[in-house]
Amino acid sequence: MLTLTIDEQEVTVPEGKTLLDAARGIGVDIPIICYHDATTSNGLCRICVVDVNKSRLLQPACITACQNGSTVETHNERVRHSRRTILEMLNSAVDLHQAPALQDMMKDYEADAARFPDAKRREQPLYDDNPFYIRDYSQCVLCWRCVQVCAEDAQYTFALTLGGRGFDTHVTTMFDIPMPESPCVFCGQCVGVCPTGALKPKIEFGLEQGHSLEEIRQMTRRPRRRKPDSEEG
Repeated sequence: MLTLTIDEQEVTVPEGKTLLDAARGIGVDIPIICYHDATTSNGLCRICVVDVNKSRLLQPACITACQNGSTVETHNERVRHSRRTILEMLNSAVDLHQAPALQDMMKDYEADAARFPDAKRREQPLYDDNPFYIRDYSQCVLCWRCVQVCAEDAQYTFALTLGGRGFDTHVTTMFDIPMPESPCVFCGQCVGVCPTGALKPKIEFGLEQGHSLEEIRQMTRRPRRRKPDSEEG
């Protein structure tokens, strides 16, 4: 067992627990974007950074293991400034208007939505290539949740991957093939872990576009393939 201090509260946890686990155990809320209980933590988004022992670098709470005797501050001004800047940079590049959790974070950290007016936006086409969900990667924050849950973390389907490099990195299918031609089994787990509107059920998307349920049924219904005369009894 290890004992450390988080926001002036002493906490004892088993060895191997992360700072995020320990903070949650005493009711301290640390914001998350890339982290999800169903996927592997990779410390990608850095929104969960905390101040450990006043060290030079802030540490991502989702992957940093607790150390005996550490003093952790989760909401001091240095931490808040870092989170605020991350949110402002995300907002400058990605359409977050359908990401309520991130919008709440913007308010909580007093992020300036207009801080980077000349920033380049990540523009991606909307993919409507299957009856079950749409993919709008203009709203994607590259949290990797969908890629992870489609791979070793849950489904082992590997229908989703990452394409491009640097600023042009984006979620895609292998060789950019349509989703019905990929290994996707349309389990919906990628939609379930998406923190923004990048992946959305077709019914929800249709209702937002003003379509009736019957219209949506017609749009998502695929005609049955008629058997050749030679196959009919």
